[in-house]
Parts: sequence; C-alpha cells; structure tokens
Amino acid sequence: MAIREIVTPPNQTLRKRAQKVRRITPEIEQLIDDLIETMRVAPGAGLAAPQIDVGMRVIVVEYAEGSEDDGATEKPPKLYAVINPEITRSSKERVLGNEACLSLPGYFGEVERYERVTVKGLNRHGQNFKLRAKGWLARIFQHEIDHIEGILYIDRATQVWRVEEQGEEELPTPV
Repeated sequence: MAIREIVTPPNQTLRKRAQKVRRITPEIEQLIDDLIETMRVAPGAGLAAPQIDVGMRVIVVEYAEGSEDDGATEKPPKLYAVINPEITRSSKERVLGNEACLSLPGYFGEVERYERVTVKGLNRHGQNFKLRAKGWLARIFQHEIDHIEGILYIDRATQVWRVEEQGEEELPTPV
C-alpha cells in the first residue's frame, strides 16, 4: 500500500468522466489499497480514484453508523470499496447538508442530496455489490460517485465558504 497525493484543481482528472474498469487486475487491487490508506491518512470518509489522479471508476468509503447522530452509540466503521459504482435508485426526498472535500482543502459548502440511494457495482473481488444507503452514508456515496463523473461538490453547492481555523471542530469529515 502507498499513500498517494490528493490532487486539487486545476488538475484535469478531477473534471473528466472516469473510465469503466473492465477487469480486476492486481493494479486495480493495488489502487483500492492505496485509496484506503490515503483516505485514512488524510483523514476522510471517502475517496475516488480521480482524486489521486487516476481516471478509473473506483471509490472507497468508510463510515460508522450513528456517527452523525448526537448521543448515539457509534458502531465500528464499515469499509466499502466499489468498482464501477452507480446510483440505481434515489428517494424523492432531498436534504441540504454541509460537505467538505479532500480535493478542495479549506472550503466548505451546502449541498442538496437525495436522502436515500441504492448503489450497485462490484466489490474488490469482482462480486456484485448492492447497498441501500440513507442519511450521511447516502451523501458520501453521492459525493464520491460525482467524482468519477467529473463533478465536484462546489458544482452542486447552494453556497461555498472558506473554512475559518477557529471553527474546524464543527466541520464534517471531508469526503
């Protein structure tokens, strides 16, 4: 595993639609491992291959259920590595929420996302993956899938602001 550099604009890989993975090769398995390690060191809740300058449709997400609920008992985080992810269903309900991004350090924005989504793709072993996600987990998946489409959260944001140093403890984990 290796920690990779997280790219920022104007790197063009962030703005291009990533290529579909046709075969799970040792290079794809290494890419997944590098994404996981890079995401954890950053630290972040998710990372997409374009964020490390690789134009492939691969994302990783690590999230602990209950971590957004005040006073809830947090479960251990669950790690998802998804190849060729796509949203197959989404709720009618949309919610505004604050987001940050590892590729846009120092900025924060308010983004409207679907409350619930169904995501499908392949896991790292080439097996079918399907997940029904709601709340913050659904938001993270939507954010990461946007990355493989060449979309940054600032493209969807109703407002974006620069993070002030004194308020960082109130910010969500970047994705």
